[in-house]
Amino acid sequence: MTLRAGLVGLGVMGRNHARVLGGLDGVDFVGIFDPAPNVPDTVEGHPVVHELDELIALGIDYAIVAAPTVFHLEIGTRLAEAGIHALIEKPVASTAEDSRALRDLFAAKGLVGGVGHIERYNPALQAARQRIADGMLGEIYQIATRRQGPFPGRIADVGVIKDLASHDIDLTAWVAQQEFVSVNARTTHRSGRPHEDMVVAVGTLSGGTITSHTVNWLTPFKERVTVITGEKGVLVADTLAADLTYFENGRIQVSWDPGEFRGVAEGDSTRYALDRKEPLRAEHEAFRDSVLAGEARDIVTFEEGTRVVEIAERMVADGLVRRVGLDSV
Repeated sequence: MTLRAGLVGLGVMGRNHARVLGGLDGVDFVGIFDPAPNVPDTVEGHPVVHELDELIALGIDYAIVAAPTVFHLEIGTRLAEAGIHALIEKPVASTAEDSRALRDLFAAKGLVGGVGHIERYNPALQAARQRIADGMLGEIYQIATRRQGPFPGRIADVGVIKDLASHDIDLTAWVAQQEFVSVNARTTHRSGRPHEDMVVAVGTLSGGTITSHTVNWLTPFKERVTVITGEKGVLVADTLAADLTYFENGRIQVSWDPGEFRGVAEGDSTRYALDRKEPLRAEHEAFRDSVLAGEARDIVTFEEGTRVVEIAERMVADGLVRRVGLDSV
């Protein structure tokens, strides 16, 4: 069966989705909706329409939504009412309330809804998750993420927490196979925008793992690193390079005075050779297969995406409260 797919939004991410959709097996990429007056009439041979109803009229089975976050609820609602499955770029919606509305609507309609948390499909994190599940690290003590870089001019309607830290919220819970049970944050506003542009957050997962997250748009270099510390060693995932390295605890007995405990000993390190499939293509293939199956298969569901927005809102609120508290001292 060949599925008919449409795209909503021709921004930076939308054009990447268009590239992948155009070469996706089992999918007929039939058209694009973007209301902007300056978009071309076609993109790589695919027609561009200026009304969502025109895209729906093309008879699409599912849509990829890469529009600004503020429009996700409206677009998702209209797609659901037309019986169309949707993969919506993260975050699933601007607020937890809107996210829950989309989640419930798609469930009521029996439609597949997915969220574009692309880091789940990064080869380094997929390999890390499998090795953790196989017991390589034993008990997971801590997951620390760093996601830093320059400000992307395309972001206008959310802060760094919902745009960037949402990746870390999702991947941390997913790679550990645990849920966030608490989170605290410190935020700052340095770029003159109404939204936060820097956050440092700490959290606790349901299995007792502690987490830390350093995320900002104020760093003149790009960094995407996840460090997973367990009882047997450490996995370090560099998702920019799709590299995974294992630092094993030393097996050699080290003698020391009990009053001068030095922690674990340094052991062997291994850098793994990974199958580096493009994460966006892997995400598309998983969503295509989910639509064909009529159920979620290896995708980020609306339920999971809603949970991410809920945790992100806690970070935003906690950061704001603590900023106000400091300002009043």
